[in-house]
Amino acid sequence: MRRILIVSPHFPPVNMPDAHRVRMSLPYFREFGWEAEVLTVAPEDVEARREPDLDATVPSGVPVWRTHAINPKWTRRLGLSDVGIRAWPYLYRAGSRLLATGRFDLVYFSSTVFFTFPLGRVWKQRFRVPFVADLQDPWVTGYYEHKEKQDRPPKYWLVSRLHAALERWTLPLASGLIAVSTAYTRDVTSRYRMASGFASRTIPFGGSLRDLDTAQASAPPPRPYDRSNGEIHGVYAGVLGPTMKRSCEIICRALRLGLDCDPALFGRVRLHFLGTDYANRKRTMMPIAEAIGVDEQVEEQPERLSYFEALRTLREADFLIVPGTDDPGYTASKIYPYILARKPLIAVFREESSVVDLLRRTRAGEAVRFNSGSLATESAAALLRTWESLLRKLPYEPPLVWDEFAPFTARETTRAQCQLFDQALGAAR
Repeated sequence: MRRILIVSPHFPPVNMPDAHRVRMSLPYFREFGWEAEVLTVAPEDVEARREPDLDATVPSGVPVWRTHAINPKWTRRLGLSDVGIRAWPYLYRAGSRLLATGRFDLVYFSSTVFFTFPLGRVWKQRFRVPFVADLQDPWVTGYYEHKEKQDRPPKYWLVSRLHAALERWTLPLASGLIAVSTAYTRDVTSRYRMASGFASRTIPFGGSLRDLDTAQASAPPPRPYDRSNGEIHGVYAGVLGPTMKRSCEIICRALRLGLDCDPALFGRVRLHFLGTDYANRKRTMMPIAEAIGVDEQVEEQPERLSYFEALRTLREADFLIVPGTDDPGYTASKIYPYILARKPLIAVFREESSVVDLLRRTRAGEAVRFNSGSLATESAAALLRTWESLLRKLPYEPPLVWDEFAPFTARETTRAQCQLFDQALGAAR
């Protein structure tokens, strides 16, 4: 049995999106030949919501090593709050102590806290232990280069160049690379000359039936919907933001068209966008809905739902609607819980997204596509046709083709990770 040290600064009870790959994979690593231990940051030193229920999903036999981080009230004075920077010396010391035992064959960085990834090179040079990097987001992206200043993240110029330098210093020495999108691995391998035998693979987040069952059994009841007057409730639970304004506009325009063409049907529709910006409390959907005149039928709640509350809310909806980003390289792994909820589903995504093909093959829902050249009004008209057909068929359960979805379950995506670990270890030797 081989042994792997997983570095994941966000880990239960912290609920951050990048914690779920490791959390959902831990029950299956041993089945595929790997004993896992986790190195993370103590939850009290992470500026994120804690959900104790998530702890119950971590197998009891997995060692979890927790380090401290510098108090953000001190680093914020320097304009720095990233947990990767604050925890770096603590993670280095704890990881060095663990690797010095000689019991680990591989180190695996699975996170969007990219400031921790250079530890892989440092430890490889010191302990001769290879490492694999998991790009859940692109470490370096040119997406914002041509955006207006107000649409860029804070300190974009400085942070983007620092990330570019650290990626260039780190990834060429990795023995393997996992990414949720083929575009991410393609960009990295085109930028650098990778080591001979370097292993790379596109592996999305898995969908967890265990999580859905847990949500149904233990989560608090979802928000009540008033169905006494015949209202039809559509739900999206997740982050919105600047990259999703295009799909949000398409949804609002389609709703406006529906109200104009068939007010009796679309007048019953109520859309709920929940947990859309838990960090800044900014609304993405409501300003668009107000401008188009459909705000009376749209609700946006920026405050975050708990993980299991969000899953249960999906199952209680009449239908699900998922806006996608306008980044053509982005693959939304968050679509899997929507598919497993087995509710009528509409997704509005770039035509290049893997979500489009996945929904077609699994028959789990309908995808309305757009591209950089399509007008919002044209896409809205296409959405209206799909949406109207869905509403007239309610209630129903999509005929999910399980054989097509099975490779995207948590067990099978863990199998794929372990196969890459085997390859990376072979290449390192």
